[in-house]
Amino acid sequence: MAERELTVDVTVSDKPVKITLNKEGLWVVKQKTHEVSFQQVVAAEFHRESRKLHIAYAYKEKQFSLVELNGQVTEDEDALRSAMEFAEALHEKAYQGVKYGRRLKILVNPHGGQGKGVIAFKKQVEPLLKAAGCTLDVSETTHNGHAYDVAKSLELNYDAVVTVSGDGLIHEVLNGFANHKEPLKALAIPVAPIPTGSGNGLSLNLLGLENAFDIVNAALNVVKGNPMQVDVFAVTQRDKRSISFMSQAIGLMADIDIGTEHLRWMGDTRFTYGVLKAMIKFKPCDVELSYKGAEMDKEQMFNALKARHNAEDTLESETHVVSHPPALNLATDEDKPASLPELKYSMDDTEGWTTFDEKMLYLYAGKGPFVGRDLMAFPVSLPDDGLIDICVQSHSKSSRLEILGSFEGAPRGEQYWLDSVCVFAPLSSFTTNCLVYLPSSISCIHYVKASAYRVKPRTTKGCLSIDGEAFPFEPFQVEVLPRLATLLSPHGYYVADFHGPKDKKGKGKVKEQKGKGQGDVKMKPTTTLSTLEGDEAASTTKAVDGEGDGATVKPTTGGDAATAATKDAREGETGGKGLCCW
Repeated sequence: MAERELTVDVTVSDKPVKITLNKEGLWVVKQKTHEVSFQQVVAAEFHRESRKLHIAYAYKEKQFSLVELNGQVTEDEDALRSAMEFAEALHEKAYQGVKYGRRLKILVNPHGGQGKGVIAFKKQVEPLLKAAGCTLDVSETTHNGHAYDVAKSLELNYDAVVTVSGDGLIHEVLNGFANHKEPLKALAIPVAPIPTGSGNGLSLNLLGLENAFDIVNAALNVVKGNPMQVDVFAVTQRDKRSISFMSQAIGLMADIDIGTEHLRWMGDTRFTYGVLKAMIKFKPCDVELSYKGAEMDKEQMFNALKARHNAEDTLESETHVVSHPPALNLATDEDKPASLPELKYSMDDTEGWTTFDEKMLYLYAGKGPFVGRDLMAFPVSLPDDGLIDICVQSHSKSSRLEILGSFEGAPRGEQYWLDSVCVFAPLSSFTTNCLVYLPSSISCIHYVKASAYRVKPRTTKGCLSIDGEAFPFEPFQVEVLPRLATLLSPHGYYVADFHGPKDKKGKGKVKEQKGKGQGDVKMKPTTTLSTLEGDEAASTTKAVDGEGDGATVKPTTGGDAATAATKDAREGETGGKGLCCW
């Protein structure tokens, strides 16, 4: 269509309405003027016999709502011709690059969260999907595992699977797809969430904090979203393998989630109760963590995030088209359906792996910045970088007051910038011993990206939460499966407003560390962790002498050297008691 402006005059309930279409979007002038982007338009059609122009769009005041405009056009032939041209041009613009009339499999959980799924679907979701010409195949789940069974046997002719629930139903769907007779083709069907659960982490990551809980906006993503391939995780326990799409947690974070399962009726308020309960106990999580590391420099990870978003925003602004990675190549032998990829790592692998062998308050690992509206746990997470973000909070170097204080900035991911003073040594090089002696007042948070990790509990008591679901507290291993699953996304990337330490404003401002004062230490490895072998690990850190009450970091080699380093640290001026050794 030419980029010229088109205008049509109609009457709605005997009142005149002027509708204008140009390259920027749609203007509907009645009592109030509605400015509508093409992304918000779901229907535009003209019926010449009845002279009715029908336009439907999602419009936001406080929240999005569906607006359906049925305007009467005069009998003038020029007006009728203009109305037809207008409707065709608007429809073309509204569905540029997007299929109209999608065929959808919809799973509604009537018990999820506060039990509002059925009402939300009937009143807010279904009208918009029908206005958009979608074909709906709706099922209400009746029991735990029902969505898994549906996905496992689903016909592969749907354009998307829609979950009207929280994150638990998405977990079931993806695991059902993974056990489908044609798993790769099943996992290529996009999944789109409608947020009616208690956590709704995936909706937060796809739609952003401002719009994540807006039901109509989520329904608009079902109609207009584009497929976005994302990494998922293979979780192995004993001989059982399952898929995780969002997070795994042990320690305090798992206690907050699993320990409040009986309070789902409270919505996400249950997590606030869980935090207070966990703070009273403040118990350590006694496990051994090992991982196949890829990146541990926080500034590098943050810069990679900025570069990715800048590139995507530039492409979108120049082309007005959301960028998406190419589709999976699902070509396979017709008689032999494609199977899931083989795992790269066994539970016994140690070469190039790193171990964290001290008690922790919690371990949180996952994909996607948000796990809930009050916690941006993985702020530098990318949907398809082939890595999992891991956050570990040291127990011995944390206090209740520090943890509670960090929650104030948690919705903005500010805890990411807290000090992470640690030394890394591959398991294949036990001749390298790196000791860090720290003042006891430092809260030690470790954040790394890895391609795999494993956890071995030293006790039988504890909680393991995977995508918000309870799993046995037993040894497990997690490995990234790159770009295996598909979601519907309006942007093509995760939506999270995360800033560097200099960009912070307001009460929760995080200042850039200068390496001065009590425990303010910066240490940068000189070699990428995953490439270290043998004695080369001895050169991976630089000695950093902090000023005042700072810390001393000294790499040493050889059996007696470790003892010497410990002695040096004890004779230092800090008088602290913390030992952080990776």
